[in-house]
Amino acid sequence: MELFGEPISTYCRRQALDDGVLVDVSEMAKEAGFKFPVAITRASWADCVEWTDEDSRRQTYQDEAGRLWDVLYMASLAARRNSGSEVRFQLYRVPRGGRGVRPRLVTLQMHCGPGDEGEPVITISMLGED
Repeated sequence: MELFGEPISTYCRRQALDDGVLVDVSEMAKEAGFKFPVAITRASWADCVEWTDEDSRRQTYQDEAGRLWDVLYMASLAARRNSGSEVRFQLYRVPRGGRGVRPRLVTLQMHCGPGDEGEPVITISMLGED
């Protein structure tokens, strides 16, 4: 007899990627030295990566590829310095919205765990995101 019974609902990584809750950044992550698939949560993407032409006109010129590279590069440095399944790291990014051009420090977390088939996968998220 199972202690908790049948699950009421399940939500796998593939569904999160398909739904846009996670953004697959594995291709650029390979360039930064990652050997496993890497995804970033939508909240982390919105805070640290997302950047439109309007943002460049209003604030300062940046692009999403450069902002994503900054996240992945800092994550790769943190992964090399630390061991364990969860690693925190910091980076400076210009926050979106408003007129600010000064970079602000943000702390992200990177978790390595099993994917849908038990394979190692990495997820980058804001602090406190599950």
